[in-house]
Amino acid sequence: MDAARIRVLIADDQELVRSGYRAILGTYPDIEVVGAATDGAEAVQMAQQLRPDVVLMDIRMPALDGIAATRDITGNPILASTHVLVLTTFDIDRYVYDALSAGASGFLLKDADPDEIADAVRVVARGDALIQPSVMKRLIRDFAASAQSGSAPAAELRERVESLTDREREILVLVARGLANDRIGEQLFISPATVKTHLARIMAKTDSHDRAQLVMLAYEAGLVSPGAA
Repeated sequence: MDAARIRVLIADDQELVRSGYRAILGTYPDIEVVGAATDGAEAVQMAQQLRPDVVLMDIRMPALDGIAATRDITGNPILASTHVLVLTTFDIDRYVYDALSAGASGFLLKDADPDEIADAVRVVARGDALIQPSVMKRLIRDFAASAQSGSAPAAELRERVESLTDREREILVLVARGLANDRIGEQLFISPATVKTHLARIMAKTDSHDRAQLVMLAYEAGLVSPGAA
């Protein structure tokens, strides 16, 4: 993917928003907008047809909302290489938490500037989670407790964490603190490739879809507290 352009599908029910993101992303040579969906159902259908690298997903849409559409996309084996970047505002944190739980790789504030939008697309496209520490603190503080009905039981969380080696648990904590593979490697004196191998094993052992779900697991299991982010 280094030499290829990042293929993006935009999903939003407002034409002005769709046109705006298409125009913004079109100015970056490494990013290509391959389609635009008007609701969640169309986003799922177009994702299956176009196989984009990233879906910019609004949450409040008719026919199928962005959370349900995210779950359909991330749960589809043929879209394993497609990552969802949720479009949101600070006043709907609850939806962001639900979207992350559904498999979204992160979120982007709708008032972000063009370079932030492009950077967010790049981060998610390479498989990293885009979760701002300040917002993650609020998500955990305000909603983790109330979302337990949709989360794994405490015993299951403990079992997942206990299945990890000490090094894997150490890497999980660093991922939850927002470090990329290069930074984790520097801190632990191992190569980024070795970090990637450990992450694959951690995801397999914990039944996690991507880095965003690893972050949620680390917080819910108590490995990292909101104040430590």
